[in-house]
Amino acid sequence: MKISGYFKLQNNNIVLITNYKQLKENQFDNIYMSKVFTDTEIPEWVLKLPNIKYGGTGFFYDKAEPLPNYIEHHMPDYHLYDNWVSEQISNGIKKLDFRYYTDYSIGFTTRGCFRKCPFCINKNYNKVEIHSPVEEFLNPNRKYICLLDDNILGFSKWEDVFKSLQTTSKRFEYKQGMDLRLMTDKKAKTLINSKYIGDYIFAFDNIADKEEIEQKLKLWRKYCTTTAQTTKLYVFCGYDRNNKWDYEFWVQDIKDAFERIKILMKYGCLPYIMRYYRYEESPYRGIYINLARWCNQPSFLIKKSFREYCEVNGDNSSTMRYMREFEKNYPDIAKKYFDMRFEDLNKYNKI
Repeated sequence: MKISGYFKLQNNNIVLITNYKQLKENQFDNIYMSKVFTDTEIPEWVLKLPNIKYGGTGFFYDKAEPLPNYIEHHMPDYHLYDNWVSEQISNGIKKLDFRYYTDYSIGFTTRGCFRKCPFCINKNYNKVEIHSPVEEFLNPNRKYICLLDDNILGFSKWEDVFKSLQTTSKRFEYKQGMDLRLMTDKKAKTLINSKYIGDYIFAFDNIADKEEIEQKLKLWRKYCTTTAQTTKLYVFCGYDRNNKWDYEFWVQDIKDAFERIKILMKYGCLPYIMRYYRYEESPYRGIYINLARWCNQPSFLIKKSFREYCEVNGDNSSTMRYMREFEKNYPDIAKKYFDMRFEDLNKYNKI
């Protein structure tokens, strides 16, 4: 969107390519392609076109080259997707599904993180730094603001950022998982008193942070008592920090995921399962699939235990097969977690 915005201002004609067939005619002076996820497949011939330039984390992960400053700090072209969105809606997809294309200004106020998590594309950063003022990507005709900052709560001048957001009089949200370990009374009050929209999203990536996360959830719940907005935490699993990837790891990782889910239920929060791609190698791959389908659909999670969710899929389903196999091999884990229910554990606000 920033590339498009820049070149439109240079009086160029810009076209959004939505399928590779359009590239075969190749009537363009320049083609720009980005990719976010490494597993997105792209035909080899496309990347061999003489006039294509491509980049992004999907191609180069943490080594992705940044955009030139004159483009990075250009106003995004918020009309780039207009025709595509209209086509999708005319094909029967709900307009609400495209709200980030139509109703939000999108950008980063800060970039970077100091945590250096080995699985993260931000591991090369040493700190959180200011990136751009809100005005740089703010479209006054759009009702909301979506922030993609890597670790806003880790920025030394976070208050200034929130003040600048408040002065826009627009509701805003942070889509990345905020660092709950950095929560303070002041930060909690600021978040709760802001013109926030959507879920409050944090992260619970490592069971080793259990005690600290519980302390911060208690602090957070002193201020977040409303039922109007949900508190959600990303639960990252399937990544072996010891780089062994053996049977012992897979079982312990599944147990740790269930334990984190239990903790979040206790504080009336929704877990959202994020699977590292190597979960596909697990002998209990199916349990990871079941966990994600159960947790990532709140209508299931808040009404049914893990076992009840699996049973709904039918006695002969793969869902039940995965559950039975794991329970047979690890009955103690199943006994502790398979029948826990959100409504029984939740001590705080009801969803």
